[in-house]
Amino acid sequence: MLITGARVAAGATAAIRRRFSVNDGLISFSPRLSHPQPQIDLSGFLILPGLINAHDHLEFNLFPRLGAGPYPNATAWAKDIFHPRHSPVKEQLAIPKTLRLLWGGLKNLLSGVTTVAHHNSYQAIFADPCFPVRVLKRYGWAHSLQFSPDWLSRFCETPSRNPFIIHACEGTDEAARQELRILADAGVLQDATVLVHGVALDRAGADRLAESRAALVWCPTSNQFTLGRTIHPDVLRSRLSIALGTDSGMTGAGDLWDELQEAASAVEAERLYEMVTTGAARILKLPVGFGEIRDGSPADFLVVVDDGQTPAEALVAERPHAVVIAGQLRLASSQFAAICRWPGIRALRPVEVEGRGSYLAAFDTRMLINETRVVFDGDLRLAGKAIAA
Repeated sequence: MLITGARVAAGATAAIRRRFSVNDGLISFSPRLSHPQPQIDLSGFLILPGLINAHDHLEFNLFPRLGAGPYPNATAWAKDIFHPRHSPVKEQLAIPKTLRLLWGGLKNLLSGVTTVAHHNSYQAIFADPCFPVRVLKRYGWAHSLQFSPDWLSRFCETPSRNPFIIHACEGTDEAARQELRILADAGVLQDATVLVHGVALDRAGADRLAESRAALVWCPTSNQFTLGRTIHPDVLRSRLSIALGTDSGMTGAGDLWDELQEAASAVEAERLYEMVTTGAARILKLPVGFGEIRDGSPADFLVVVDDGQTPAEALVAERPHAVVIAGQLRLASSQFAAICRWPGIRALRPVEVEGRGSYLAAFDTRMLINETRVVFDGDLRLAGKAIAA
């Protein structure tokens, strides 16, 4: 397949009009023209690398937001909201986990995410070719110091080539502030360590993490909802490596596009671009080529309207009109489908998203809705947005 006519992101601030081919799920800027290839003219569009969501709980994205914060820390929030025998948690947990994971994958796809880090055990369904997005496979994790008593042994068992991801410093009180010292004293602050949230960090704590080459995942709308604030501007201005995440529907305002809108008020567009592309790929230790469009990289990319912006500006201003993963069209807006002759586009299934519009997805959305309705007759909202096939 030969892609022509579009400008292609060459980083946060530059895009070049060039053609490329997609073969065996990889990008090539040296197309083998001797072999006939279907050509797709994307004139008027800008191609961005597929986005990386560095933190999500995929099985919790049909949940409504839970709690009445602000809370002093995440432990207080969890104790307040987790009542599995009562509504709405009872009804949500009645939905089979496999279906809830699929919903989480669909949420990410709809916002232009092509790779997501799931904060829980890796599930077999993630390897299914029909799963909506790629899911990070090689990682170690612990929920938190409070809810994973074996967090240190989990860290020790994680190969150094893989990230170790843990909720930490998720609060505004002294207990949350002390977690950085506990992790440091245990020798956990290393270049594979990824802390999620980090609201309790100050500039000194951020510098300490940066010196250890550890990293942070920022979930701004989740932090604001549960804790009443997010990470300090001094932390954002530090040398610390930071990626962007969504958390789940229980706390976040929506999907990664919503997080980008929130984060744009505090961080310049170029930094945000890195947080969801190359920076996130480095933090999660993804293979070379993830988060960028280069010769030999995975053919994971977004197609957005080209209004002459830089890639970083377009990332925040434009919603994706198409999402391609491993060279396969996984999502297309109804407008894109009407003008693009992408092979197989008519086999995609319709899905309507509140506030976003009409899409076609490489996923049986009607089946997913029907199977969910067998056990759940409440308001069906994905990360806060009504959804229909």
